[in-house]
Amino acid sequence: MSKNNKMWLSSPHMGGDELSYVNEAFDTNWIAPLGPNVNMFEKEISSFIGNGINVVALNSGTSAIHLGLKMLGVEKNDIVLCQSFTFSASANPIHYLGAIPVFIDSEKETWNIDPELAEQAIVEYIEKGQKPKAIIAVCLYGMPYNSEKLNSISEKYDIPILEDSAEALGSSYKGNMCGSFGDIGVLSFNGNKIITTSGGGALLTKSKSVSDKVLYMATQAKDEEVHYQHSEIGYNYRMSNVLAGIGIGQMNVIEDRVESRRRNYDFYKKSLSHLKDITFLDEPKDYYSNRWLTCILTNSFKKREEIREALLIENIESRPLWKPMHLQPVFSESDSYTNGVSDDLFDKGLCLPSGSNLSKTDLQRVINCIIKICK
Repeated sequence: MSKNNKMWLSSPHMGGDELSYVNEAFDTNWIAPLGPNVNMFEKEISSFIGNGINVVALNSGTSAIHLGLKMLGVEKNDIVLCQSFTFSASANPIHYLGAIPVFIDSEKETWNIDPELAEQAIVEYIEKGQKPKAIIAVCLYGMPYNSEKLNSISEKYDIPILEDSAEALGSSYKGNMCGSFGDIGVLSFNGNKIITTSGGGALLTKSKSVSDKVLYMATQAKDEEVHYQHSEIGYNYRMSNVLAGIGIGQMNVIEDRVESRRRNYDFYKKSLSHLKDITFLDEPKDYYSNRWLTCILTNSFKKREEIREALLIENIESRPLWKPMHLQPVFSESDSYTNGVSDDLFDKGLCLPSGSNLSKTDLQRVINCIIKICK
């Protein structure tokens, strides 16, 4: 193993102001899952996303997906179409509700849900008398999903979209920010995301009534009584006021973080594109990715593993692209509509170190290792 310092895939990167907001929470004794930092953080996100978005800050992106599906009326035995090429947190909440996931493969242009396969699944399930209740589309690695085509299908069949933009804060399509495309949007502020609150997430919606309901459900569904009264089963999903303070400081530097991640991508692409074994996912016209993680495609599983293992020896973290949900043991009994795209991406794809705190020297260290293997 190399004696070089560990290079992480995507480590937290503080901006400098976070501690002042955290200290304020301590100084004012707002050590609770509510408070002025939470309110300010929600306003900062709403202002950044635009499009009249209401924001509810929660303790994780997963809890936001869970509540989002509930707000879309998903119940036991309902069919939910879900992008297969994603992290399991996109799909697990379907099971929390006792609903049935049906996994949809990806299109090559964005690596996200294939609208044509999604429509095929919708038609076939409607013919069986099981109209899907919702669609989960993911903006993977910061790349927006094909919102024009998928949203058109959503409207045609009257099936709402939950947009999982956990990895896509700062990405956009035709100037509209990710998080605003679906009926409900989701963000994550986990430690490895483009900004972090250590752990946390947010639910986004244009409906004030929906955001009010989410806030109610996320705080144990406590009725407006002087005593503790509950008419529904609620959840302890609200974000801490302390962690929200970190989030405010992080929102102050979000544009810098996006610029840094995109600069990483450009540097990798410029330095590696001459290698016949390596290709990159380009932005289609009108798409703008935050490039949360820079991903490469190799020409084979063998080559991917050679590169990954060489980086590991040099103490550099890399990671294969997500293993599709339709290949996961836990979802082995689930129905899926596949075209081979995500299987191929999983076999040949690798995520490279992409943190906004990486120097050019760090990036060159990665590049030198890859070039050595490929030559």
